[in-house]
Amino acid sequence: MYLIDNDIIDKIVHSPQMPRYISVLNELWNEEQKKRKQFYEEMDESKKMEFIDGEIIVHSPAKDIHIMVQQNLSTIVSTFAIINNLGKVRGEKALIRLTRNDFEPDLSYFNKIASKKINDDTLFYPTPDFVIEILSKSTEKKDRGVKFTDYEFHHVKEYWIIGTNKKVIEQYLLQKGKYELIVKIKTGSIECSVLKGFNIPLLAIFNEKKRIEFVKTL
Repeated sequence: MYLIDNDIIDKIVHSPQMPRYISVLNELWNEEQKKRKQFYEEMDESKKMEFIDGEIIVHSPAKDIHIMVQQNLSTIVSTFAIINNLGKVRGEKALIRLTRNDFEPDLSYFNKIASKKINDDTLFYPTPDFVIEILSKSTEKKDRGVKFTDYEFHHVKEYWIIGTNKKVIEQYLLQKGKYELIVKIKTGSIECSVLKGFNIPLLAIFNEKKRIEFVKTL
């Protein structure tokens, strides 16, 4: 069951302007759905595009550190999931279609049940169990804002936010419908809650040679 802000609902319900609020919201929603339809028509495999808060977002190219970290994580997490038959892992071109927004996380993990919904023709992916976003100047506000809130709202069980400048990882777990910060670390290793038995040294995330060494141990 999704959590909603009852204070906002109560204010609308007890306002004499409730019919007007409903009318305005319907107008805004219908207009947004037109833009979303436009987004689906304009999607391009060569570009990273998302639909967020009613707007089409086209991302600029990423820095090499961002790409390297994403590739390291994709290799490590997907290798672990495949070896242990735990489901599927997808990179940043997997479009996650949520109630209002369409995101392309840097990494998404789908458990075995959700993975059954994914086939060769899948374009819109179901809600993942685990998501990783790698921060950049242009995305940090959304990664910590609307994406954080929307992943939480749709019960994404685990969310990692990775800062490449300071090489820091923040791990959030869903607790009673809300994200709780479990660890914020820049040394040692981090244990994934959703992928049981998966513990990854941070050096393997931020260094290609260490990644290769770690993958050999899986």
